[in-house]
Amino acid sequence: MADGATTKQTTLHELLADSPTNWGRWGPDDEVGALNFLTPAEVLRGVQSVKQGKVITIGMAIGNKGGDPVWPGRTSALRTMILDKGHYVAGKGPAFPGGLEYADDMVVMFLQGSTQYDALGHTWYDDKIWNGYDALTTAGGMEKDSVFPIAQRGVVGRGIFLDVARARGKDALDKGEEIHLQDLLDVAKRQGVTIEKHDILVIRTGFLNTFFTQGAAKFYEGFNEPGLAYSKELVQWFYEMEIPALCTDTIANETTIHKETGIALPLHCALMRNLGVTLNEICDLEELGQSCADDKQYTFLYAAAPIKFKNATGAPVNPIVVK
Repeated sequence: MADGATTKQTTLHELLADSPTNWGRWGPDDEVGALNFLTPAEVLRGVQSVKQGKVITIGMAIGNKGGDPVWPGRTSALRTMILDKGHYVAGKGPAFPGGLEYADDMVVMFLQGSTQYDALGHTWYDDKIWNGYDALTTAGGMEKDSVFPIAQRGVVGRGIFLDVARARGKDALDKGEEIHLQDLLDVAKRQGVTIEKHDILVIRTGFLNTFFTQGAAKFYEGFNEPGLAYSKELVQWFYEMEIPALCTDTIANETTIHKETGIALPLHCALMRNLGVTLNEICDLEELGQSCADDKQYTFLYAAAPIKFKNATGAPVNPIVVK
């Protein structure tokens, strides 16, 4: 190669030129995408998976000592006490008839700085977000495809747990370690379950736990998360299986950089922008993973509704698994 020559970077436009799309499938005004697959019948199918009445929440705790795992460039939530017993000791607490005292606090945080749902308009290419809306509708707030329609609708159906880390004999996948379609099918077979149409996929990598076991510095060094790796085969499978939602214990649900093209987060566009698949990220799947390993029940009712922030790119959520 001649001096000064550069290698042309593959673009999302090129990579996804013939990728399947669900645009217009539910009309020109749709803003919840593949959640339309979660009909009342699908909710009942999820209910039929309840065998024990056991409840596990998979939201990550906020306010951990040493910080919380967030996307690089974001910061952990900052919680501040506004009123506590100290104010009353100092004679500065508000007085109420009868002697009532109380504590109060507030938080400053990124709306995607904890377990959360992405809005369908969160990422894009070619100036178009989910369902063909103009990306300029995101200016100053999400006029279209915000997290609010997802929050208003809720996400309820049959969840299926795929413990990739445990299947590979690891506490956690390594940075950049890939999960391919055949891996998902193999894990399901190993666990004795079958992935069915309209299942909500809950995939454990163990990776977020390394933030707490190894520390933040090592966690962010050479940041490249493990996770699903883009392939035409995987995207076509999501399309044909009509998967409504993808949930993982990573910050972005896929490998940060696609090894073959160098593109960052291509599945965000292939799945979310093009197919309308909702992404539930930063889940804490350690308790659920141990529970499934113990009782061998890998399907369950999954229920989640992010906080109803209007015009927002995402919102915190504490999903509930009922086994």
